[in-house]
Amino acid sequence: MKKLAFAAFLASINLIGQAQTSPMDYNKTAIQSSKYWLDVDYVGDKIVGHRLDVHLPKKGKGPYPIIVAIYGSAWFSNASKGVTFQEGLGQVLLNNGFAVVSINHRSSGDAKFPAQIQDVKAAIRFIRANAPAFNLAPDFIGVTGWSSGGHLSALTGTSNNVPKEVIQGEEVDIEGTLGKHLGTSSAVDAVVDWFGPTDFLKMDDCGSSFSHNDAKSPESSLVGGPIQENKEKVATANPISYVKKSNPPFLIFHGDKDPLVPHCQSQLLFEQLQAAGVSSKLVIIPEGGHGPGVLIDAYFEQMVQFFKLQLKSK
Repeated sequence: MKKLAFAAFLASINLIGQAQTSPMDYNKTAIQSSKYWLDVDYVGDKIVGHRLDVHLPKKGKGPYPIIVAIYGSAWFSNASKGVTFQEGLGQVLLNNGFAVVSINHRSSGDAKFPAQIQDVKAAIRFIRANAPAFNLAPDFIGVTGWSSGGHLSALTGTSNNVPKEVIQGEEVDIEGTLGKHLGTSSAVDAVVDWFGPTDFLKMDDCGSSFSHNDAKSPESSLVGGPIQENKEKVATANPISYVKKSNPPFLIFHGDKDPLVPHCQSQLLFEQLQAAGVSSKLVIIPEGGHGPGVLIDAYFEQMVQFFKLQLKSK
């Protein structure tokens, strides 16, 4: 049964990848923003995976506090930044006075981990360094994302100032050296994680519709080999590996019926954050799936209030 579920999951991801080889059609999303910039190259290498969009709210004059949004795709897409608005999450943030920076990142087919987190950090450095050009306030940057985007959001929050490591003879540099703003911080002030994986090696221990230990699973594809055979490399990709007291506040959402990322993943992260003394809250959503019943207005409102509270406390 798990093999059939895994095959169906891979088929759905393949369809997503085929549909997202070019930037999202914004004409279909009816975004309500006062001003926007599309397909900004945040690294300078002209690849699709290094593009971001900036949307400003209609209310207020700015500079606006920033929320970086990261799509979910099982790390298989490099061109899905527009999904932030198709899911409704981006518009809710705009309506509440936050600028939304939705970013692409390289897929696991383009490059293996840590390429994806290096991209996120490069995008944050770029937007912080160039904030005045976009009427943004760089003194508050939050990050949010769902599924694989939740993983990258959580990892962004926990991995500030992580030193380089040599794992299995290969250098792993979480921060990376992409772009022109290497002296600029990639730290964030608040994290909202929507059902992201946090400890890959434990995903099969608490229930899933397919085996994440499989050599073709999204997690194995991300790190470049079966996760149980690459435990040291996997540890560098786990947000839970870097939890410490200095991490920013976290708000975590997860449905208790999620068939793809078991909700124990959020429970594990939350427990680790609590043990380290990090301000954090976990919302387990009854009957919530992998998006359905979770990415809805009631929980978007909790996200907005959380970001407003963290902004006020700055």
